[in-house]
Amino acid sequence: MLDRLTSPSGARVPEIDLHALATELFPINRSLTGDGVRETLAVVARHVGLDIHEVPTGTPVLDWHVPSEWNIRRASIATMSGRRLVDFADNNLHVMGYSKPVQAVLSRAELARHVHTLPDQPDLIPYRTGYYADDWGFCLPDRLWQEMTDDSYRVDIDSELSHGALTYGELFVPGRTNKEVLITCHICHPSLANDNLSGISIATALAMRQARQTRRLGYRFLFLPATIGALAWLDRNESRVDRVEHGLVLTCLGDSSGFHYKQSRKGAPIDRAVMHVLKHSGHRHESLPFSPYGYDERQFCSPGFDLPVGCLMRGVHGTFPEYHTSADNLDFIKPECLDESYAVIEQVLDLLDGDLLYERLDGRGEPQLGRRGLYRAIAGQREAGGATQMDLLWVLNLADGKHSLLDMAIRADVPFARIEAAAGLALEAGLIRPGAPSL
Repeated sequence: MLDRLTSPSGARVPEIDLHALATELFPINRSLTGDGVRETLAVVARHVGLDIHEVPTGTPVLDWHVPSEWNIRRASIATMSGRRLVDFADNNLHVMGYSKPVQAVLSRAELARHVHTLPDQPDLIPYRTGYYADDWGFCLPDRLWQEMTDDSYRVDIDSELSHGALTYGELFVPGRTNKEVLITCHICHPSLANDNLSGISIATALAMRQARQTRRLGYRFLFLPATIGALAWLDRNESRVDRVEHGLVLTCLGDSSGFHYKQSRKGAPIDRAVMHVLKHSGHRHESLPFSPYGYDERQFCSPGFDLPVGCLMRGVHGTFPEYHTSADNLDFIKPECLDESYAVIEQVLDLLDGDLLYERLDGRGEPQLGRRGLYRAIAGQREAGGATQMDLLWVLNLADGKHSLLDMAIRADVPFARIEAAAGLALEAGLIRPGAPSL
C-alpha cells in the first residue's frame, strides 16, 4: 500500500517517482488551451482515472469567456542568410504564449518591440504570455539579444488560434459522507518545473493514494489551466460547491525553500490543519495572510463562493530568482523536496479525514487505566512511535463532544497522529464514543 512506503528517514514517500514524472512532462508545451494540455492530462491519466472535460471556445464562464484554442508547430528568428539564432524546438519558453502567426522580415528596431529579455539575468529566458493581447513575441537571453546586431532578421511563428476548447482533468474519489476535500494544481505553463510540474506530480501521487482508500471525506482532484480553468469549473459546479469542506492549491513544491502556507480568505479549519502538520514536521515554515493575488485560491475564495481553500508552496511565486525563467528547470526541483512536500500534504489529508469529536461515556473522574490493559497498550504504541500516557490523558480529559482531535493535539502540543492513536486505544477500551465530524 502507498501509505506504508517509507524513506530512509522514516517519512512516507509516494509510490511513483515524482521527479521522473516531472521529467516526462517537462518538454511538453502547455498553455491555457491546446494539444499540450491534452498531452499532459493523458500522462496523468495513465496513473489515475481522470475525467477529461472540454469547454468550447466562446463559452461564458462567470464574467469571462473561454478563449480561442492555441497551438504552435514551430517558431524561429534567423539571420538573413538562414542561420537560426532562436528556435522554439530548443526551448518552448522562446515564444510568448498565445503568439499569433507571423512570417516577416523585420528590422532590428521593429523586432525589438516583440522581444522580451531579462537584463538583470542575462543568460536566462523569461516566460511571457499574451493570452488576450492579439500579439506575438519572442523570449530570449539578454546576452544573445545584445549580440544580435544585424540590420534585419527573418521571423517565423507557425501557430494557430482557432475555435476549439479549454481542457481540464478531474478525479473524484467518493467518501462515506457528501463532504469533499478539493485539491487543485495548474497545468498551463510550458517547461517550468517548480511553478507547474511539482504541483501536477504531487497531485497525481496523492490522487493515486486516495483512490485506493475508503475515507470519510470525498476527494476531488482538479488539473486546471490557471484562472480560466478554475472559473470554468466553478461555473459548471456552482450548485455543488457547498460540499467543499477543505481545499488546497498546490504549487512550487519542488525547491529547497521552507514551506509557505497562504491562508484561506475566511480563516477556515484547513489553515489550522496545515499549520499544525507543518509545526510538527521539522521543516522551516511560515504562514502567509490571504491576499487576492496569486494562484486559483483567489477564484475559490472570491466573495460569491468564499470556499475554505488555502495555497501550499515552498518558494513563493515572484520571490525566487528562478521564477518564470528557464532556470526553473529539472535541476531546480529536488527529488527529496518533492517527497517531503508529498509527505506533508499526505499528513494534512489524513488529519482532515480523522479529525472527529469524541465524548466520554462516563466523564466523572479519571478512569482506571491499568485494569483495562491500557498501560501495556501504550507501551506498544510508544515502541511504534505512537501514543504516550499523556496523550491518552489529554484525550480522556478533552473528550467532551466539544473538542476535536485537532483541538486536543494543539492543546497538548503534540502531532495529530499521536492523539488519534490515543483516541483509538480509548475507543477500543470502551471509554469514549464517536461524536459528529469536527471540521
